[in-house]
Amino acid sequence: MSVQPTETVGGGPLIPRPERTPGALRAACTVVAPDLLTAYDRAKDQALAEAVEHGSLKPVHAYLDHWAVLIEIERHPAMAKTYHRAEYLARIATTADDARRHLITASSLYRDAAKAVHAE
Repeated sequence: MSVQPTETVGGGPLIPRPERTPGALRAACTVVAPDLLTAYDRAKDQALAEAVEHGSLKPVHAYLDHWAVLIEIERHPAMAKTYHRAEYLARIATTADDARRHLITASSLYRDAAKAVHAE
């Protein structure tokens, strides 16, 4: 039996943490967040174009770091659900305070995932 994006093995992550390479992150995205593949491909193409334009690998490193964090969030279904809910609620908030509160939740989850990715 394979693990589907809505299942976990023993409450852990859906898949092992992928390497920070374009191919590994894309493969992970196809499993944990297939609805984000178009955005992933667009971000990769944009990063490569900016790298060529500016003669710097900084855009490529930034794209890899950002997507490694997003995949880290998606690897954990409960975290992903909370993250996406907070982003959604921030978008539909009717007051600045409500939007801020939800954005704080989302950014806190993003920072935690970034720490996990960079701790390896």
